[in-house]
Amino acid sequence: MELKKYSIPLEIEHKYLVNTLLWEQVIPINTYEIKQAYMHSDPEKTIRVRTKGSKGYITIKGKTTGASRTEYEYEIPHADAVTLIEQFCAQCIEKIRYEVTVNDKRWEVDVFSGKNEGLIVAEIELTHEDEQYTQPVWVTENVTSDIRYANSNLAKKPFSEW
Repeated sequence: MELKKYSIPLEIEHKYLVNTLLWEQVIPINTYEIKQAYMHSDPEKTIRVRTKGSKGYITIKGKTTGASRTEYEYEIPHADAVTLIEQFCAQCIEKIRYEVTVNDKRWEVDVFSGKNEGLIVAEIELTHEDEQYTQPVWVTENVTSDIRYANSNLAKKPFSEW
């Protein structure tokens, strides 16, 4: 009997701050309201529950090394996600996510609200750490390594409290 090789799902992303004036000129391809909260969060792992539009998700992420970490994400019923957030999560963030394509690469731009109002962050997911991509003119500083910009940290210590 041959054993199947199992590959661990890996998230590789780079994160940037966004120039507000230049961003206002961009026309996104998709827009979603997102509410996400954390059942568990420490440097080794996070367990997140999210509503994204009319869908719900639960996500487990491992420790970040460089721009990579393991990630398991599963769709769950929207009503279950709402209940989990309300009953089991103390820390929550809200944002509008915009999807934009630049040279055949999808960028996700999060415009935060609530205690993170004023923060706009763009992310690009890659297939490997050395993958080349074009930075849009509306991105500025690379904050991939700055843990303050991790969503789980923004839920604990919002942008307005820096």
